[in-house]
Amino acid sequence: MKLIETTKNIWKIEDLRKRITMTILLVVIYRIGCHVVLPGISPSEIDALRNFASSGLMQLLDMFSGGAFAQASIFALGIMPYITASIVIQLLGMVLPQFQKLQREGESGRMKINQYTRYLTVVILLLQGPAYLVNLQVQVNAAGGAAHFGFWTTAYLTLILAAGSMFVLWLGEKITDKGIGNGISFIILVGIIARFPGAIVQEFTGRLTTAQGGLVMFLVEIVMLFAVIAGAILLVQGTRKVPVQYAKRIVGNKQYGGARQYIPLKVNAANVMPIIFAQAIMFIPITLVGFSDAASASGVVRAFMDHTSFWYNFVFALLIIVFTYFYTAITINPTQMAEDMKRNNGFIPGIKPGKNTAEYIDAIMSRITLPGSIFLAIVAILPAFAGLFGVQAEFAQFFGGTSLLILVGVVLDTLQQVESHLLMRHYDGLLSSGRIKGRNVSAY
Repeated sequence: MKLIETTKNIWKIEDLRKRITMTILLVVIYRIGCHVVLPGISPSEIDALRNFASSGLMQLLDMFSGGAFAQASIFALGIMPYITASIVIQLLGMVLPQFQKLQREGESGRMKINQYTRYLTVVILLLQGPAYLVNLQVQVNAAGGAAHFGFWTTAYLTLILAAGSMFVLWLGEKITDKGIGNGISFIILVGIIARFPGAIVQEFTGRLTTAQGGLVMFLVEIVMLFAVIAGAILLVQGTRKVPVQYAKRIVGNKQYGGARQYIPLKVNAANVMPIIFAQAIMFIPITLVGFSDAASASGVVRAFMDHTSFWYNFVFALLIIVFTYFYTAITINPTQMAEDMKRNNGFIPGIKPGKNTAEYIDAIMSRITLPGSIFLAIVAILPAFAGLFGVQAEFAQFFGGTSLLILVGVVLDTLQQVESHLLMRHYDGLLSSGRIKGRNVSAY
C-alpha cells in the first residue's frame, strides 16, 4: 500500500525520524502536564470549574489549552497569553516607528521583537493568573463549596501558572527547532485534537440515547463535517495568481531574467485574526453580565449572550467581514509590492510599473477579499447552526470557527514539511499525484 510505503520512507530518513520522535516526546510531556492539578485544589473545585468552562468564551479557552483550563492544571493558561502578546506587538509594529524599524532589521530585529513579546507575555500572565484564581473561587463558592485563596496562596499559585505557561511556550519553541511544524500552532492543534475523541463519542451516545435521528443523523453529521473541512481547506489554500514578467538582461554570452513568475495573492490573507478580534468584541456583553445579575440584563444584552441567536451571529459575521478588510489592508501593502517589482525589473503584463501596478494589485485584493471574508464569516458561525440542528456544543465546535481553521492550516503546513523532506531525498511524496500546496500557517 502507498501509505505503508510512505511511512517506511519517512522512517528511513534519519533527520525526519529524529524530528518526529522529538515532536511526539514533547507533545506527551505537554499532555501529561495538562492533567497535573494546581496544589491545594480539590476534585469538587475542578468539577465546578469544568461546568463553568462548558460554554462561551471559557469553552474556547479550554479548547485551546487542551482541557487544562477546566482541569485547574499548571498549564491552565496555556499558550493564549503569548498569542495575545504577539497580537499586541504586531499591532504596535503597524503604528509605532520604533517597532517598524525593528521589523526591517532582519534577524536581529526579529530577536528583539521576540524578547519584547516574552516580556509582555509575563506581564499578561501576572494579570491573568489572579483573575483565573478569583474566577475559580467564585465558581466553587457558587456550587456550594468553600474555597478561599489568601494573598500569599494567590501569589504562589500565580507563579506556578505563569511558570507553566512559559514552559508550554518553551515546548512550542523546541518543537519548532527540533521537531516538525510550527511549535506554537502545533501546541494549539494538540489541544484541539485532544477534545475530538470525547466530543465524537459524546455526540454518538447522545444520538442513540435521545432518539433524535439516531445513527443515520450521526452519519449525516460526519459527512457534513468532512464537507466543512474540505471548504476550510479551499479557504486556507485559495490564491489568485498574478503573472509577473521580468525583463531580460544580456551579460556577455549569458541571458539573465526573462522568466515569468506569479504572485500568489491569498483569498484569506488575514487567516484567523478577524475571528479572534470579532470574538473579543462579542464577548464584552458576556463579560459585563458576568459581573452583574444576568436576569436583570436587558433583552439586547441577553440576545448577545446566546451564541445561537440571530442577532449574535449577524453582528458576529459583520464584524468578521469588517476586520478581514481591515487586517488585509494593514498586512498587504500593494505600494511596497509594486516598488519591489520595479526594483527587480519586474512588471505585470499590460500594466505600467509603479502607481498603476499598485492600483491593479489593490483592486484584485479588494475583489478577492469580499468572497473570502464572507466565506470566513460563514465558517465562523457554522457551530451555531450546528447547535440549532441538535448537535451538542462540544462536537459543534469542530464544524467551524477558529479551531477548524487552525486545525486545517497547521495540518497542511506539517504535511508539507514532511513531504519536502521526502522529495529532497528523492522519495515519493505523500500523494500519488501532485504535491501538497501548503503554506506556513500560524495560529495568530
